[in-house]
Amino acid sequence: MKKETLVSIAERSGCSISTVSRVLSGNAAKYRISQRTVARVTEEVKRCNYTPSLLAKGLRTNRTDTIGLLIPNIENSFFAGVAGVVIRESRNYNYKVVVVDTQEDERNEQDGLSALLARRVAGIVAAPCCSRQSVNPPVEAPASRQTNPVAAPCGSNSELFASVQEGGMPLVLIDRYLPDAGMLSYVTTDNYRGAVMATEYLLENGHRRIACIQGTPHSMPVRDRVRGFGDTLRAHGLGDRIVVTGEDFSVQNGYLETKLALAQAERPTAIFALSNLILLGVVKAVHESGLRIPDDISVVSFDDNMLFNYLDPAITCIGQPTDEIGTLAVKLLIRAVREPGAAPSHLHLPPSLIIRRSVRNLLL
Repeated sequence: MKKETLVSIAERSGCSISTVSRVLSGNAAKYRISQRTVARVTEEVKRCNYTPSLLAKGLRTNRTDTIGLLIPNIENSFFAGVAGVVIRESRNYNYKVVVVDTQEDERNEQDGLSALLARRVAGIVAAPCCSRQSVNPPVEAPASRQTNPVAAPCGSNSELFASVQEGGMPLVLIDRYLPDAGMLSYVTTDNYRGAVMATEYLLENGHRRIACIQGTPHSMPVRDRVRGFGDTLRAHGLGDRIVVTGEDFSVQNGYLETKLALAQAERPTAIFALSNLILLGVVKAVHESGLRIPDDISVVSFDDNMLFNYLDPAITCIGQPTDEIGTLAVKLLIRAVREPGAAPSHLHLPPSLIIRRSVRNLLL
């Protein structure tokens, strides 16, 4: 039998997720929800015998000394690094951490939230997974220069996260923030600035044909990175050379897109990979093609990885402040636990350009 969730109740009752959660948490009057809507939601809940675990009033009390951590991919070294910091910092406040890997799937995300709340965690740190709802292409990258459809920013579940917080559960987002859920605190890298730094560095070294391989195109970090890449090229009069391809944060994505780029009659002189996993696929494809980095093609990664120092050549990259992201996320969460109703914090931390040996200067 299919498990009922806030999402399924909302779909069948014709209401939003936040409306359903407010009715179930007894906040209908506070948000001026009509009696007719309350009755419709209540009838649907009774019909399917749904137990509202996400917003059960008992979750407001008797919490444990445990923090929930929701991440989209533990195999990604960025999230693994942040997770390690969150675990370390939580111990300083005498909290244990339960980690849920959603594998970039919204159903897993919903089930993970339910499981964490059922454990009566004291608070949740989460990197939301991303929706795939199609929308019009953004102005920063012409649709004709993209190989994949553009989708809505991560967080079609923004109402779900907002409802969890409204139900009394302290919540802090990391890396991916939800622009339509401003009451949620978050800590992220200034992804736009990082992309500008990487693109400027390639331009300073004489590169004009730069292939940008993105991750999940509807995630907020990727949207900001693509915007920074495109804006920088336009600022240098190269708006007609904006090329953005790719569809997810994976080695395979980097590998396949690099194979296609290198097969072009006029191949790029540099590749900007928008994550460390993508970069590893880029390196594999370049080597298979019999080319050398940076003699034949230059590469830059958004994200650092301890392996990058051991590759030959070592890889130039944009470093993200993973330690600061994890530390601040825990601090914000503990503040929310101790001070319910505290104003949300929206933190964009500065990235760093780590210059190694994977970019050739074409001007010399």
